[in-house]
Amino acid sequence: MLWEKLNAIEVMEDFIMRELIRLTDYSKSDIYEIFEIADDLLKGKYKNFFKGKTVVMFFPNTSIRTRVTFEKGVYLLGGQAVLFPTETLDKKEDLQDVFGYLSNWADVLVIRHKDIHVLEKIARYSSVPVINAMTDVNHPCEIISDLYALSKIRDNFIKDKFLFCGENKNIGYAWKEASEVMGFDLEQCCGEGYEMEGIVTHHDIEKAILGKDIICTDSLPATMLEHFKKCKVTTQVMKKANKGAVLNPCPPFYRGEEISDDIIESEFFVGYEFKKYLLYVQQAIMMYCLVR
Repeated sequence: MLWEKLNAIEVMEDFIMRELIRLTDYSKSDIYEIFEIADDLLKGKYKNFFKGKTVVMFFPNTSIRTRVTFEKGVYLLGGQAVLFPTETLDKKEDLQDVFGYLSNWADVLVIRHKDIHVLEKIARYSSVPVINAMTDVNHPCEIISDLYALSKIRDNFIKDKFLFCGENKNIGYAWKEASEVMGFDLEQCCGEGYEMEGIVTHHDIEKAILGKDIICTDSLPATMLEHFKKCKVTTQVMKKANKGAVLNPCPPFYRGEEISDDIIESEFFVGYEFKKYLLYVQQAIMMYCLVR
């Protein structure tokens, strides 16, 4: 069914479009449909999917991986990416007016903004899909890409035991959203006072890592490192996880802080390999939002 919609996009005029603001707005089957599109993209399909289409993006100058892969992804599918700094959205003009105009020319909107309520407001006023490229409370594209990467190396990642090492902020909440949608077990290791509600929490990595398969981390402000000193992931710590366990740190990661320097060269580290799929998954997300 989805294949037929994708192939018919150039001849159909009316689509039921959807946005990606929160991962919890999606179902497990939605995520697997995105995986199927990514599989097809890896096989070289949909070369001109975005021919004649424009994707308008809002990114701060600090964005590297997400911005590059979105821009290149649009280009490889024959489309045009138009980039604005995120601060453009914080000017005096009402967002209803900004996107009332932009909807005339944009086919997809990709937005990184700290305030998720800004994205929700834009989605209300826009007639084209809005895709969340990270807020202060989540990062859905990044996590869907990581799940897709896991599907390539694990027999059934849904049955794996996940451990997130980090504070109660966007990356942690993004993994929590993913666990709720996909149904896998997620626990957290953090300093006291940085717990996420609704999941099992540990304050010592030596105990937290026992029985775990997938270890995810997030970087920390320098002022928090002392609070998280018992949560640092090292090569020796990883040896206490389940056989075949992997470490997937969210970039940017900082060697010697939330993870040890030597672990990057170890068999546990999958970061670089995982992120090669980010381009294809973000292409798939844009396509999915256009045809659903």
